Amino acid sequence: MVDFNGWDMPLHYGSQVDEHHQVRNDCGVFDVSHMCVIDVHGADAKVFLRRLLANDVERLDRPGRALYSAMLNEHGYIIDDLIAYLMPFGYRLVVNAATREKDLAWMHSIAVDFQVELRERTDVALLAIQGPSARVRTIDLLDRSRAALITELMPFQGLEENGWFIARMGYTGEDGLEIMLPAEQAAGFFGDLVGAGIGPVGLGARDTLRLEAGFNLYGSDINDEVTPLTANMASTVAWEPRERDFVGREALAVQLAAGGWPQLVGLVLEDRGVLRPRQVVRVECDGEGEITSGSFSPTLGKSIALARIPAGAGERAEVEIRGRWHPVRIVKPNFVRHGRPLI
Repeated sequence: MVDFNGWDMPLHYGSQVDEHHQVRNDCGVFDVSHMCVIDVHGADAKVFLRRLLANDVERLDRPGRALYSAMLNEHGYIIDDLIAYLMPFGYRLVVNAATREKDLAWMHSIAVDFQVELRERTDVALLAIQGPSARVRTIDLLDRSRAALITELMPFQGLEENGWFIARMGYTGEDGLEIMLPAEQAAGFFGDLVGAGIGPVGLGARDTLRLEAGFNLYGSDINDEVTPLTANMASTVAWEPRERDFVGREALAVQLAAGGWPQLVGLVLEDRGVLRPRQVVRVECDGEGEITSGSFSPTLGKSIALARIPAGAGERAEVEIRGRWHPVRIVKPNFVRHGRPLI
């Protein structure tokens, strides 16, 4: 057990590598109740979120649909990344635990201009069941109505059923579910999952799984000194319609027009060693960058990393490991998806 932003969290339950393979090959369950869930109510809920987020909740065209977005400050830097769901009462946001206090403070500062209410849902727990067998294995443990809902869910959609909110999404690059349920029911359901052979998974495997999938981690790959353009998140910025004045739009437009911003890429180590955060990356265009996240990939059997490097780099670079330069290959920043290597 380790401290994680004030939460006691399991680093692993015995073997981080075994837990990683469990998710890639079958399925595992994560207790991610540390994530902050915020419900947005009120007549101006949509207008408020169209101002708050770089992505546009107008794109959510059916109940339960979700989108990924950054929440920016006036300079275009990322305050946090989050998921927003369209709900019958308004919207539901899921933000990072580490940024909870500053996120809520920022949201309330923007909300003063809108008829909107923000409610932090401290009464719910969140369990993520991830892996190619996740939906089938979970259905076997649920009543008929919840099982039927799971069979109908589209990717990036979540729906309510008898006090539970069940979404088809996750942070591992696999198919799976994220289930919000009353906090007092979480331990019992977690026990049911583990009892059915769905192994528990800790923070260690969660990090290697999300790194293989190329997903950002706030505080490592993105922070309030990074914009979506330099974080491989340009697709999450909705520039149309032009009249939508989201926070940070003007500063981000200046960066977009100037071009030449650093890029977040994937790295694959060509020889032995382990890529780690903050190691220096030297690229062919005579510039330097830095690894933001790095680790050994259990699925690929190689060391991989995300790194922010100067624009215009080619396909090769070098990384300094313990005073020596090692060759790396520059790839798109996603390495494994649905169990299949992409590099």
